[in-house]
Amino acid sequence: MHWIRLGGPVMWLILGTGLAGAIVFVERLFHLHRAQIHWQDFLGGIFNVMKRRNVVEAVSLCEETPGPVARLVRAALLHHDEDREVIRRAMVEAGTAEIPRLERRIGVLAVVTRIAPLLGLFGTVLGLIEALLRMEERAPLVHSGDLSGALWRALLCTAAGLMVAIPSFAAYNFLVGRVESLLLDMEQAAGEVLAQLAQSRARGTGAAP
Repeated sequence: MHWIRLGGPVMWLILGTGLAGAIVFVERLFHLHRAQIHWQDFLGGIFNVMKRRNVVEAVSLCEETPGPVARLVRAALLHHDEDREVIRRAMVEAGTAEIPRLERRIGVLAVVTRIAPLLGLFGTVLGLIEALLRMEERAPLVHSGDLSGALWRALLCTAAGLMVAIPSFAAYNFLVGRVESLLLDMEQAAGEVLAQLAQSRARGTGAAP
C-alpha cells in the first residue's frame, strides 16, 4: 500500500486497468474452458443417435451440450435432409455467429497491454516535472530529500505499467490461442458431420425428415 501511495493518482489508474484485465481474463478463461469439449466423443454419440433415425434426440443432445461445436452440429442436423451445400451453408452461418461470442471482451486485454505502459510513462513524466519544479524552487541548495518523492513516483509508475502490461500481453495471447483451438475444433467437426451425413444418405440410412 505504501508503494501505491508513493506512485500517486496515476498508480491507481494503472492498477484499475490491471484489475479490469484480470477480471476479463478469468471470465473469458472460464467461458472458453466450458466451450471446449471432446468433440470426437460428442460426435460419436450424435452419430449413434442418428443411426436410429432419431433427429429430435440428436438435436436435444446438441442443445444440452455447451460450446460452439454443439451449436454447429445442431445447425447441420436441422438441415440433415437438405443438399450438402445447404448443410454446409447452415454450418458456416452458425460458425460465423459463434466467432464474436468467442472473441468477446478479449480485446480489453489488448487495450490494457497498450495503455498500461503509456499510463506508466505519463506518471513518469509527471514525476520528473515535479522533480524539476522542486529543483527550481529550492535552487541553488537542493537536497536529495527534496527530489526523492518525485523520483520514486516516476520510477514506480513505470514499473507498475510494465507489471500490468506484461502479464496482460501473455493473457491475451493465451486466450487467442484458446479461441484458435476452438475454431479448429469447429472446422474439423464440420467436416466430420458433412462426411457422415453424406455417407448416411448414400447408404439410405439417413434419418427421415
